[in-house]
Amino acid sequence: MVKILCNLIPFDLSAHHITILYKRIGANVRKIRKQKGVSQLDLALAVGYKSVSSIAKAESLIENKHFNIEQLYKISKALGVPIERFFEGI
Repeated sequence: MVKILCNLIPFDLSAHHITILYKRIGANVRKIRKQKGVSQLDLALAVGYKSVSSIAKAESLIENKHFNIEQLYKISKALGVPIERFFEGI
């Protein structure tokens, strides 16, 4: 039998911290999208949405809407950037 030891560092991750995380990711998506000259509509259509509302809400965390990992993957491919660019500053 192999015993695996894991040393985890305890940390406090409050709802406020999660909100800041989602806001940073949304802001990074918006910044990169604008740098690439892509509209919210064009990005929405490229990742399979029918309108801009999902992109607009997630970029600004409106109604607590945020991007999930699948959406970030699709957006990274549509914008031609590595997915880790959305996590800069975190």
